[in-house]
Order: sequence, then structure tokens, then C-alpha cells
Amino acid sequence: MLPAEVLKKIRRIEIRTKKLVNDVFSGEYHSTFKGQGMEFEEVRLYVPGDDIRLIDWNVTARTGYPHIKKFKEERELSVVLLVDASSSGRFGTRDRFKSETAAELGALLAFSAIKNNDKVGLIIFTDKIELYVPPKKGRAHVLRLIREILYFKPEGIGTDIGGAMEYFNRVIKRKSVVFLISDFLSENYHKPLQIANRKHDVVAVKISDPRETTFEDVGLIELEDAETGEVYIIDTSSKEFRREFAARSEEDISNLTHEFRLIDLDFINIRTDQSYIVPLINFFRKRERKF
Repeated sequence: MLPAEVLKKIRRIEIRTKKLVNDVFSGEYHSTFKGQGMEFEEVRLYVPGDDIRLIDWNVTARTGYPHIKKFKEERELSVVLLVDASSSGRFGTRDRFKSETAAELGALLAFSAIKNNDKVGLIIFTDKIELYVPPKKGRAHVLRLIREILYFKPEGIGTDIGGAMEYFNRVIKRKSVVFLISDFLSENYHKPLQIANRKHDVVAVKISDPRETTFEDVGLIELEDAETGEVYIIDTSSKEFRREFAARSEEDISNLTHEFRLIDLDFINIRTDQSYIVPLINFFRKRERKF
């Protein structure tokens, strides 16, 4: 039995994200992510203006009247949330941790998927694969995914995106829409990510905190790397340090964007101190125009 405060938090996320799905995102999601192809629906009489390439010659010959094949979109998709649960996710200097933002995003995407009758699965990873939940439908299943993203206790502390993508490539056989949600504090993952993107539809979602890009002048502070345990003493009163830190952070984002563009990978940048609604809507609309 889950503690009352856990259930309350999950319920809050459900209410908030389902409202966003109903009011904003369901239609955007449906327009952006198409089905796996077209499936045959029926044969009907040809009428002027129909595409002659769709004529069913067997039925036409048998009946003596031209008939065409009618198709419909095979709507059902499998959506997989690939969520980074490394220690750096338990960081936040505004309203919420990066891991909490990941849970809300996961809930929003999952509820959008099941509203469109799609399946949703989950892979949680650190420097190892922590949990795999196969794609399924239904509200109860989505609530389980939210609970796992929020409260799963990982064994690892580091981040191995490459290993996570290699595992994904092995276990997910059907073409899927994949949301890779991480802060991308990892190396050597571009090749398996590129391999996954050739078969699947991969969307990279970077979650960052403002303190990872800029520092205010608060004098000497002590910082600990959540994934390595290494401790640093930082002099935030130094204008040169603050300027170099901001420039390096901006360069990292620029490099990441460039690398994803080279392999034709969609990228969404989310910050914990800003609403994720606008970046998501911009992504959906840009993606719809692209296809």
C-alpha cells in the first residue's frame, strides 16, 4: 500500500496533466505522431475523381463495375518513455527537482498516448538498466508509470545513455515513438542513439535547472557532483567565472543541438524554472509542419 502523500502527489500530477491533455495536447499529439501505415478497410464502387491507382482489378473483373480499395490509417502506436534516473536528476533550485519535471512530462505524454488509444512503456536507467515496463494501455498502467518515475529507487548513480539505447534497441522490436528524457550528462551515446533513430522515432528531451547554466554572486559555495561525489569550492563573486560558466553552458546546448541535427533527431529543451507547455507545443507544431 502506497503512503497517502505519495498517492496525493500522483493524483495531483494526474489531474494537472490530464487537464492539459484534454485542453491542449491531445490534438497536437494526434497530428504529430502518425500511425504505422495504412490498413485495408473495404472495397467500394469507383466514383469520378477517385485515384485510379487504387482500383481493385480482381473485384472489377468479377463484378463488371470498377471498384477501388479504401484504406484507413493504422493509428495504434507504441510509445516508450526512456527516463534517466541518475543522481543528477535529484537536483532543483526552483519549484521542483529535474526528476519531478520528468515525471510530469512522462505523465503528459502517457495520457496523450492512451487518449489516442496508443500503448505506453517505460525504461528507467542510470549507469545500468533499472526497470523495464512493456507498453500497455489504460489509466492504471499510466499511474504506475508515474509512480515509478517519481519514486523508483535506483541502484546506480551515474548516467549511461549509450547502454540504455543499446538495451532499448534489443528489447523493442516494433517501431515506436521514443521520448529520451535526461539531462544528457553522459558520453559516447551518439552511435546507439543514431541506430535507434533509424528504426524508431526518437525525441530527445533535455531537462535542466537554471543553476546549471548561470550563477548569481553569492560568494564562496561548496558543490558536490551528485554522480561522482566530487566536491568543488566555487567563487561565485568572480565575474570571469560566472561569464565563462554561462558561455560554456551555452556552448554545450549548441553542441548538443548540432549533434542531434546531424542525425535528424528531434530535440526539446526544458527548464525546471519555466513552463514546459510552450516548448512542447512549439515542438508539436514544428514537427507537424515537417511531416
